[in-house]
Amino acid sequence: MFLGTSYLEWSAVISTALCIFLAGRNNVHTWWIGIVACILYGALFYDAKLYADVTLQAFFIVTGLIGWWNWSVSLKLKSFVEHEYIPMTPTPLPITKTARRELITYIGVALVAAAVYGTLLWKFTDAYAPWIDSLVLTLSVVAQLMLMRRKVENWPAWVVVNTLSVPLYFSRELYLSAAMYSVFWVNAIISWRHWLNLYDDQQKA
Repeated sequence: MFLGTSYLEWSAVISTALCIFLAGRNNVHTWWIGIVACILYGALFYDAKLYADVTLQAFFIVTGLIGWWNWSVSLKLKSFVEHEYIPMTPTPLPITKTARRELITYIGVALVAAAVYGTLLWKFTDAYAPWIDSLVLTLSVVAQLMLMRRKVENWPAWVVVNTLSVPLYFSRELYLSAAMYSVFWVNAIISWRHWLNLYDDQQKA
């Protein structure tokens, strides 16, 4: 199935996998490798006429640059402050749940934005599956924002994103990417259960 996969897709998948591997090990190099992966996927999705996914890669590049900056600057700041003998006691952001009203707002905004953007793509471009592609975009943004805030609900959001992405990429013959997002789907389920357990442990503490 993967024999006809382009070098571009192989490069995008490998760099994405490396980015995730390094992120799990708290390695700052995850950020620039992730940016490279997004650039590659942006080119790949443009060729596949998945223009909303191209926009999504641009969003990930911006957040990647912010993350890269934050991690690099915080490391330098920590070194400087410790050299000056100023004690640092960073407190990790706790895992929390999203309020129902806030969650409904997120979902509503994502659906409306997907409908509007999908309509624009359908009317003014030759985009493939513009509304589904746009929904992947808007829900990914919501999931990413909730992940940055350590909200439990980011994981079910990623489950939905991956559920939409796998058949979408498969239909465009991006088989390797579809397989990778199938793995992401399983990872999101496992991570969702893990975060729920961590949340319960926090509540008991």
